[in-house]
Amino acid sequence: MQEEKVEVNDIRLDQYISSKLDITRSKASKMIKGNYVLINHKPSKNGYLLRIGDIITIKAYEEDNMDVIAEDIPLEIVYEDDDVMVINKPNGMVVHPAIGNNRGTLVNALMNYSNNLSSVNGEFRPGIVHRIDAYTTGLLMIAKNDDAHNKLALQLKNKTTTRKYIALVWGVIKEDTGDIDAPIGRDKTDRKKMMVTDINAKEAITHFKVLERYKNATLLELVLETGRTHQIRVHMDYIGHPIVNDPVYGRRKLIDETGQCLHAKTLGFIHPKTNKYMEFDSELPECFLNILNRFKDE
Repeated sequence: MQEEKVEVNDIRLDQYISSKLDITRSKASKMIKGNYVLINHKPSKNGYLLRIGDIITIKAYEEDNMDVIAEDIPLEIVYEDDDVMVINKPNGMVVHPAIGNNRGTLVNALMNYSNNLSSVNGEFRPGIVHRIDAYTTGLLMIAKNDDAHNKLALQLKNKTTTRKYIALVWGVIKEDTGDIDAPIGRDKTDRKKMMVTDINAKEAITHFKVLERYKNATLLELVLETGRTHQIRVHMDYIGHPIVNDPVYGRRKLIDETGQCLHAKTLGFIHPKTNKYMEFDSELPECFLNILNRFKDE
């Protein structure tokens, strides 16, 4: 079950839920009509216009025929104890199941590996505290109990975690460092995409540092201050330097089918039980290095 305070005005409830959960408007409507979505702890209607300060409660919901099974899929476990795991997610793996895609996800693999996973986000997202795109590689923290989950989620909300990414972007960036402070919301014409907009958007801040420049591209280290859907991909496209090999943003020719050159390299957080800061690092995956070497050779 999720609960949050609304930060926007005058948006229909079904539209908000569709955007929030990345689902169709019709599915959002079913959830609202079935009382899986509450406003200020009471049932509501699809057309209810949200107000700043409204409390939205979203109960776990999936289609009747949705099932998620444990699958014997290898996991690269960077760290594990009784409360948390740190996983290095490979290229192409979706984090959690959804309608039409309930096999081969990180959750399927986690369910096979352990019976001790948090239940905060429902039975279809056990252990999942945050996520990265299917074709973004790198580090994710997994909660093994609800207390750990809630404490890690609070750190994300309070912006006290460390999340550093490495990205290869098109074009040569002249500045050595930079900050992108541009709100992100759902794309008006394509609900699967996000965009920089002032309409029904949330604050989004990304910091970048140039690591290396090539003839036609730049290698960056990026630090997330906020964690919006597709944030780095949207922000880099917004400043005219989209992620190399991104199939959605930037509309540049794809080099191959391995996905965007974006890797969650460093992850740091305060351990939910010991209260000690922990930080983990990972190497760039082969799919990223293969493309990077092409630019180095130009």
